[in-house]
Amino acid sequence: MADEDLHQPHDKLFKEGFSDPANASALLRQHLPAEVAALIQWDQLKLIPGSFLDDDLRHSHSDLLFSAPLAADPESSVCVHLLFEHQSTRDPFIALRLLRYMVRIWEEWIRLFGNSKPLPVIFPVVLAQDRRIWKLTTQFSTLFGNAASLDSLRPFLPDFAFRLIQLAAIPFDAIRGTPDGIFVLRVLKAEPIGRLLGNAVWDNNLLANVSRRLFDRFISFLFARTDPIDRPRFIRKIQAVRNPALRTSAMTLAQQLRQEGIQEGFNTGKQEGRMEERTYSRRQSVLEALDLRFGPIPPGLRGSLNAIAPPEKLRTLHRTAIIADSLESFAASL
Repeated sequence: MADEDLHQPHDKLFKEGFSDPANASALLRQHLPAEVAALIQWDQLKLIPGSFLDDDLRHSHSDLLFSAPLAADPESSVCVHLLFEHQSTRDPFIALRLLRYMVRIWEEWIRLFGNSKPLPVIFPVVLAQDRRIWKLTTQFSTLFGNAASLDSLRPFLPDFAFRLIQLAAIPFDAIRGTPDGIFVLRVLKAEPIGRLLGNAVWDNNLLANVSRRLFDRFISFLFARTDPIDRPRFIRKIQAVRNPALRTSAMTLAQQLRQEGIQEGFNTGKQEGRMEERTYSRRQSVLEALDLRFGPIPPGLRGSLNAIAPPEKLRTLHRTAIIADSLESFAASL
């Protein structure tokens, strides 16, 4: 499997969907307070390159930073920092981490603009993937306990609020936004509850409007996860996709990723039994390509394939299975 798809699959899927300001604005406008959303010129939302995360958290977190002018004061800017948490444990001090990220954003702002522009107001937004709903305060000052309630101390305490979007609390059919944004959120919600092959993700009405690039990223995401997918069910799901561009692309990419995964396994695995495993894997690739394109394979044809062992012959048959017009034309090549 390509190295770029092996590492940080959650990060890549999240950023593939929400680096697009149109997808991000459709999400953020729903979850920021209405009076705040009304202040922002959403049509001028821009992605700011870079990340502000702690290095030791990059394996379980992703972030995107956007800026936009204020509707009432185009000379002033606001920033929205979208933090994606794909970890399974609640962090009671997440507000403290958000404050640290906010300071880094302001420091970068000063580096870029000096004192020529006022600091932007930052709206922190946390997108949580966990299957359980977090019981978590979203007000920073509560971290100080009872001291936050004392009027004499309040002027000395930093404070801000953040928005917490919990996918566990949102039904699949209640997720709103652009088609690409909805699809990414459904995938992220489905993963921790074991429903990546469920109908909410493979909704043909939704997939009719999902970009091919994002759907390809989703297929890569499935193959990059540590938990193996139910391959026969996955094949049936691809066959049922009504969007022909997505279906063809997914079949091709799935075959490519599977072959690359097999090769990587050979390169790092034990030497003993390599030839037998390679023969079996190549034969399975041929069978899966036929199953993806033409449906169930007749027992006689399956038996003929199982009798073929030479690697070069199986490699040729795999290519033939991808381009053949029918099962009959493929069988003629045996």
